[in-house]
Amino acid sequence: MSAFDAALRELGVGDANLIRLSSVIPPRATLERTARVRKPIPWGDRLYCVYAAQHALEPGQTAAAGIGWVLRDDGSGAGLFVEHEAETTEEVTTLIQSSLDDMARHRPESFGPVRMCTTEARSTTGPTCALVLAAYRTAPWGWRG
Repeated sequence: MSAFDAALRELGVGDANLIRLSSVIPPRATLERTARVRKPIPWGDRLYCVYAAQHALEPGQTAAAGIGWVLRDDGSGAGLFVEHEAETTEEVTTLIQSSLDDMARHRPESFGPVRMCTTEARSTTGPTCALVLAAYRTAPWGWRG
């Protein structure tokens, strides 16, 4: 769990409560690749997100994670996400491509090319976590003190 927490902190979301979403990208969404979430998240706020996380426990083991997406060809910004974990980036890439090809094929809409973001981590001395996260938005809890 501490390896997952370290990966979250590295991405700038370690103080958020994650609300994991499924595979549908809403219309008018914009996708930007960044190394970290750019805006600070207030302590404990909800972060709506899609993520893939894989752990390597023993020294020398690898962990790979990735998120892939396709956008509809209609310019709406709507699309599909998929997240996969495996031991290597090559395995994750194959899983993402296969899943999105299948998901798009079974819908009436037309989709653009598969895009993805992957990472791989190697354990050197103990547990490590490969994490890729797509953040939608944050929201406070709404109660007052």
